[in-house]
Amino acid sequence: MATAEFDVTGIGNAIVDVIAHADDAFLTANGIEKGAMTLIDAARAEELYGRMGPGIEVSGGSAGNTMAGIASLGGKGAYIGKVHGDQLGQVFRHDIRAAGVHFETAAGHGGAPTARCLILVTPDAQRSMNTFLGACVELGPEDIDEALIANSQVTYLEGYLWDPPRAKEAFRKAASTAHGAGRKVSLSLSDSFCVHRHHAEFLDLVEGHVDILFANEHEITALYKTDRFEDALEAVKRLGKTAALTRSEKGAVIVSGGAVVEVPASPVARVVDTTGAGDLYAAGFLYGFTRGMDPAVCGRIGALAAAEIISHVGARPDVVLADLLPDLLKDAGVPA
Repeated sequence: MATAEFDVTGIGNAIVDVIAHADDAFLTANGIEKGAMTLIDAARAEELYGRMGPGIEVSGGSAGNTMAGIASLGGKGAYIGKVHGDQLGQVFRHDIRAAGVHFETAAGHGGAPTARCLILVTPDAQRSMNTFLGACVELGPEDIDEALIANSQVTYLEGYLWDPPRAKEAFRKAASTAHGAGRKVSLSLSDSFCVHRHHAEFLDLVEGHVDILFANEHEITALYKTDRFEDALEAVKRLGKTAALTRSEKGAVIVSGGAVVEVPASPVARVVDTTGAGDLYAAGFLYGFTRGMDPAVCGRIGALAAAEIISHVGARPDVVLADLLPDLLKDAGVPA
C-alpha cells in the first residue's frame, strides 16, 4: 500500500459514555432491551440519567474507541465526528487528542448538544446502551476531509452512524474518496439492530463499497438473513474480501480472499464489562493489517486488545497496548 501519513481514519458518532452498573430488574423496570443499542431522545436521556446509579463518564463512540486503540498500539489514527461546542464536546475533543488521535472536525454551534450514551452493565458483563445522538446527526459530507482520507491507508466506517440521513452522504463521499486515492474502506456492522433497520443498504455497502468487514456472529447472520453462522460464513467467503467475524469466547473467524482461519480468544482472568470489545478488536486487526501482517496475526492482535478492554469498565485501554505486543509478535514469528 502506498505511503500514507495515517494508518486509519475513523468516521463515527462522537459520544461521551456514561457507564453504571445495574441488575436485570433495573433493565426490566425501565424498559431497556438487554445487550442492545437503543436510540433515545433528549427527554428519555434525562429520565434514564436521573435513575442510573453512580457511574463514570468517559469519551467513547465506537469508531473513536477504535482510533484510541490504534494509537495505544503505536499506530497513527485520525477521527472525523461531530460534537457541539459545549462542555461535553470539549471533553470529547480533549480526550481523543490526549489519546494520540488526530481530530479536527469543526464543532457545531446552536444545534443539538454533544451526544451521550447511557450504558448499563449487568453482573454478566453484558452492556445495554441507550444513545442520544445529539450533535452526531449533524455530521454531513462537508465534514469529510478529503485530503485526510486520501492520506490514510484505511478509512473505517462505524455502522451506528448510518442512522442519520446526512451521515450516509458522508460515508459515501469518504468511501469514494478513499477508493479514488487507491486506499481501503472498512466497515463495522456495529449492531444487529442496525443491520435490521438498514438491511438492503448495508448489504449494498458490504458487497459494493467495503474492502474489510467487521461483524460479530449476530450481525453477520442478520446481514445474510440466516440462523446459522456457517451459512453466513459461506456468503462472506464468496465476497472474496477481508472479514473478521467475532464470536465472543469462541474467538474469531478471519476470511481473506476466500481463505478462512480461526483465531482463538485471548484469555481473560475476569470479564468485567464487554463495552468496546468489538471496537478494540477492530483496532488490533487494523493495526496489523496496515503493517502488512498475516490475517491470523492481525486476528491475534485484535483478540489481545479486546481481552484488555473487557477486563475493566470502560471502552478505552487502561494500559498502553503497545507494551503487550512484543511477546505476541515474537510468538507469531513477526520481526520486531
